[in-house]
Amino acid sequence: MIKKSTFFLLLMIVFTGQVLPQTAGGSIMLGFPQGDFKENVDRLGYGLQFHGTLWSPNKLKPITVGANIGYLIYGEERESRRFSLTIPDVTVDVSRTNSIFNFHLLVQISPFTGTWRPYLEALGGGAYISTSTSIESEWDIANDIATSTNFDDFTWSYGGGAGLLIKIGEGLGDITSLYLDLKGRYLFGTKAEYLAEGSITIDETNGNVYYDVLKSTTDLVTIHLGVVAYFN
Repeated sequence: MIKKSTFFLLLMIVFTGQVLPQTAGGSIMLGFPQGDFKENVDRLGYGLQFHGTLWSPNKLKPITVGANIGYLIYGEERESRRFSLTIPDVTVDVSRTNSIFNFHLLVQISPFTGTWRPYLEALGGGAYISTSTSIESEWDIANDIATSTNFDDFTWSYGGGAGLLIKIGEGLGDITSLYLDLKGRYLFGTKAEYLAEGSITIDETNGNVYYDVLKSTTDLVTIHLGVVAYFN
C-alpha cells in the first residue's frame, strides 16, 4: 500500500514542479464523513488543501487541468501518561492523530468571466490514511520526543464539486486577478483499513497495545473557504 501512495505523491511533485501553474489557490476545509465511513467516524474533520492549474480558464478555453493536494484530520486524542513501566514518576503528553492526505489530478470547467465566476470540477487520485502517535515533554511542547505511525493504508479517491469565485482584487504584481473561493466537494473513497478515536487500547500493566482496526469505504463531503490567484 505504501508503495502506491509514494508513487502517486512523486507523480504529483513532478507534475507540479515541472510546470509553472497559471492559477494557484488554497483553502481551509471541513470534512464530513459519509456512508459507512460515518458509521465509524462520526465527527467533523478539518484541514487544508492546495491546487494549481496549467492555464487560466476563459470563454475560449473553459476547461483546464491541474493538481490538488489536501490534508484532513478526522480524529484526535491527547492525554498525560507515565513515561514507561520502569520510569513511572516521569509524565509525558501523548497525542494521537488520525489523518487523510489526498492527492488528485484536477479538471476544472469555468466558462464565465467577471466578478462572479461559478465553476465545476472533477478529481481523481488516491488518499493515504494513517494514525500516528507522538510524545512530548510537559515543558517543551514544540519538539516531540518520539513519533510513530501506528497504522496506515492507501485508498483510491475520486469525485467532483462546484464552487464560486468572487473577485476581491486585480493588478497585484504578477497576479492579474485574486478571488475568494467558496466550494463543496463529494469525494468517493474505496475501501480501506484504518483507526479512529478510541481504536487503540493499552494495557498499562504489561505495556501491550491492541488495535481495533476498522474497514469501510471512505467517502467525504468537504466544504472549502479560500483564495485563488490568476496569473494571466
